[in-house]
Amino acid sequence: MDDLYSFSRKRQYRAWEIIRNTRIMDIWERHNAEIHLIGSLKLGLLMKHRDIDFHIYSNSQSIMKDSFAAITELAANENVKEILYRNLINTNEHCLEWHASYIDQNKELWQIDMIHIVKGSFYDGYFENVMQQIEAQLTDEKKHTILQLKYETPEDQKIMGIEYYKAVIQDGVKSYAELMEWRKNHPVNGILEW
Repeated sequence: MDDLYSFSRKRQYRAWEIIRNTRIMDIWERHNAEIHLIGSLKLGLLMKHRDIDFHIYSNSQSIMKDSFAAITELAANENVKEILYRNLINTNEHCLEWHASYIDQNKELWQIDMIHIVKGSFYDGYFENVMQQIEAQLTDEKKHTILQLKYETPEDQKIMGIEYYKAVIQDGVKSYAELMEWRKNHPVNGILEW
């Protein structure tokens, strides 16, 4: 059990080093955006999957200008090797998606997901509320189960963090086999709402 927590803490420490090195939060704030850390790092449940998730909010009038200005500044960091972009402004999600690839000091690849959402749209604050609900229901036993499941997940298997949380917290999943069965019965097409 201690090994899982130790591994997770080391991974979280590296993630925070990346946040400091990129100055990502300062960059977005300087460009008129409100930035929130969400996901596994926020919950203290980062394990093998090296990703850092942010939701960022701006007014609809300035979102394009602010988003591209912030990303231009972030891209100047020599450890940022690639940035992918999706424009979902005219969808129900009302956002711009940015996915940056970052190589850390140990030559490991991290993904920084930045979802830039229009203030006042449906998903404004939605996932922050979900994070609060998850935190309120996490017990030491559930944290351990989630970390164990994440650790047992093969590197090439893509499972969203929220799938683990919902399976364990809501439906009492305790093993990797149960998680695979749960996923068969709860397929994800797009955003998993909870």
